[in-house]
Amino acid sequence: MKKVWFITGASRGLGRNLTEEVLAMGDQVVATARNTNMLDDLVEKFGELIYPLTLNVTDYNQVAITVEAAIAHFGKIDVLVNNAGFGIVGAAEAFSADQVRSQLETNLYAPIEITRAVLPYMRKQKSGRIFQISSVGGRVGNAGISIYQAAKFGLSGFTESLAKEVKSLGILVTSVEPGGFRTDWAGDSMTYAPKIDGYDLVDQRSEFFQSGDFIPTGDPVKAAKVLVNLAVHPEPPMHLILGSEAIGMLKHADTTRTQEMEKWMGVSLSTDHDSATDFLDTSLGKSFTNR
Repeated sequence: MKKVWFITGASRGLGRNLTEEVLAMGDQVVATARNTNMLDDLVEKFGELIYPLTLNVTDYNQVAITVEAAIAHFGKIDVLVNNAGFGIVGAAEAFSADQVRSQLETNLYAPIEITRAVLPYMRKQKSGRIFQISSVGGRVGNAGISIYQAAKFGLSGFTESLAKEVKSLGILVTSVEPGGFRTDWAGDSMTYAPKIDGYDLVDQRSEFFQSGDFIPTGDPVKAAKVLVNLAVHPEPPMHLILGSEAIGMLKHADTTRTQEMEKWMGVSLSTDHDSATDFLDTSLGKSFTNR
């Protein structure tokens, strides 16, 4: 049976690759983008399988209208992919208020709002898949991309909580967390804050991205195929890391965090109330930490 996909940012990058892959296998796609003219070739090739809709993901009134239009057209949404987003580089203090607001609205608030708009329909049909395109930068922080990563950390956390909240409703949710992929993330989709003296590490990262020397390891065509297969997997992961770069970064970060936690364990445990039972020694604690 054909699935109906709702994909944001479908005109470029991973969203474009995924849209093409889904259409090629015969599923239907509500392909949203700021400029749907960039999807004209897919409309010509795939006809009624694709339903392009103009969507600015930060216009939440438009989000509701677009989701309703998708339901009216295809009758359902089986798979939601929150893919639209962009990167931004600079020192935390260098960003303008508008840059911070735009980053959080696009990369965090928008996927939350779109998810909230789609959930009632998935709940009523007692099924659905949601893929939030986050980043390994939603698990590992690095200098120079603090505001981007603030949004992605938030999205990964929202996704993890949501996955537990809606699983009993037949809705399965995955935070997709890629490393660098060969899209235009570090090209046309990247913006920058003004340079500030003293932030040498930040400047190095900014200059590297702008130099054209940044060649990511990830293949977006392969990532698209993974997501298509994941949409029918009976037990998809809550977090899916994509790319050897991302795996390496996360392994290093997990080791560092564990070492830090162990080093400061005495201080952590010293803050329990004198009358409290050690949470980790209780059945509740063991149950909670094993979830």
